[in-house]
Amino acid sequence: MSGPARTRTAFVLGGGGVLGSTQVGMLRALFDAGIRPDLVLGTSIGSVNGAFVAADPTMASADRLSTLWRKVRQEGDFLENPFRSAARAAKYWTHFMSIRPLRNLIDENLGVERIEDLAVPFQCVAAHIESSRARWFTTGPVTPAILASCAVPGMFPPVEIDGQHFMDGGLVHSIPVGRALALGATEIYVLQVGRVEQPLNVPTKPWEVASVAFEIARRHRYHEEIDSVPDDVTLHVLPSGSSSAPAISITQGVGTRIEERAEQAYQASAAYLESRLLTG
Repeated sequence: MSGPARTRTAFVLGGGGVLGSTQVGMLRALFDAGIRPDLVLGTSIGSVNGAFVAADPTMASADRLSTLWRKVRQEGDFLENPFRSAARAAKYWTHFMSIRPLRNLIDENLGVERIEDLAVPFQCVAAHIESSRARWFTTGPVTPAILASCAVPGMFPPVEIDGQHFMDGGLVHSIPVGRALALGATEIYVLQVGRVEQPLNVPTKPWEVASVAFEIARRHRYHEEIDSVPDDVTLHVLPSGSSSAPAISITQGVGTRIEERAEQAYQASAAYLESRLLTG
């Protein structure tokens, strides 16, 4: 006679640029509650945070990420001098930031070279330019896979891997709940950065049109996948605790906003998890 099916817990980390510090607070709340992943999935900045969690699925990874995000704020690795950015845009036409600081951050701090050597299964996604399809990285060198997942169009250059070219995973899977379901997850924790909590407004200015259109493209698959979660799967969308989450998030890396978002997410997610444990 077989026993009860084993719970397979997935952490799903979505994209959101420097708003990704929100996920650090959520991770702290999860580990405080004794919740550990059996599977980690990441998109864009979620692939960075997710890889560190997959390398060490304990509170130590959240502490490491807190330190790294503090370093990003203090040293401004991803807030380049505007004159340098303008020069790069004029030279390359396709992007205005170098992806090298992110490559260095991963290589110098993750401590794992290949995806299959991470402590728990990890996958990240990127948009494959040549085929216009999603590419899930499940094995192989971890740094190029993460860089491909983080290659925001216009900000970073496309990433080349084995002669193929990739852009940001958020173009195809902004918050890959469906992938977690396909891989057999029975309990899913969604670590989003706050954008999906905010309703979109009808654009009234020319520059708002592209932003709203992009957000619709990012969100529609997520909402469809959320609606299709079967009754026997437990879904937790952790709250960010923030009243706003701008679509263009680069200014959120200025000053103390990075750490503020992490702390807000910790408080909100800890309260959510405590209430679910009490009622569950």
